[in-house]
Amino acid sequence: MRRVETVMGIPMSVDLRADDAAAAAAAEAAFAVLEAADRRFSRHRPDSELSALNRGSLPEEERSADLREVLAIGEQLHVATSGAFTLRAADGSIDTDGIVKGWAADRAARALRSHGIRSFCLNAGGDVAVGAAPEGQPAWNIGIRSPESPDRMLAVLTVADGAVATSGAYERGEHIVDGRTGAPARALASATVLAPDLTTADVLATAVFAIGEAGVGWALGHGATGVLALTADGRLLAAGTVPFAR
Repeated sequence: MRRVETVMGIPMSVDLRADDAAAAAAAEAAFAVLEAADRRFSRHRPDSELSALNRGSLPEEERSADLREVLAIGEQLHVATSGAFTLRAADGSIDTDGIVKGWAADRAARALRSHGIRSFCLNAGGDVAVGAAPEGQPAWNIGIRSPESPDRMLAVLTVADGAVATSGAYERGEHIVDGRTGAPARALASATVLAPDLTTADVLATAVFAIGEAGVGWALGHGATGVLALTADGRLLAAGTVPFAR
């Protein structure tokens, strides 16, 4: 079964290699996790916890465990990247978008597993977590779109029991800032990271994009198993294990 919904303003899908009541319940649980994260972390909802934090109306002792966890991840990455990764938007507010999509999708994948689903593909706006390979296949094929055109693939990767996330400016514009300079990150056209889980893959993809070329090798020491990046001048850089489809 395949279920698609718009959450966090982007299409998200769950592809399960089963089509029964148990699969439907698993998909329902996964989307419930995603929707709960959207309610808590949306910058566009005045009733979200993040909005309350940015208004200054949320004392530290009243912050949820989820918010504390996400802020801690952001602070760890800020330190590890010497300030390149930041949760601060241009207006000074806290923007958790560089973490929350992957973090929430990672939790949704855990919800699928807790419902007994082993083989699945969860696609959160192009960031993907997969379980065991579909029956009769060695792995899932995950396409990485070209920054130049939504109709072209930069690469197709084969992944099982892992995650792939890509950061770039080709869909949302120059939204990733190099916290060291305060200016939009422009050295890379896209940065794709493979990791065991989508929280790690997503935050590292954003970090690599913010750092630039030096981030490709850096990510391997911080949880990435493979990195594929396209520079602004068209060079393809790779580090670690990047399993290209044959």
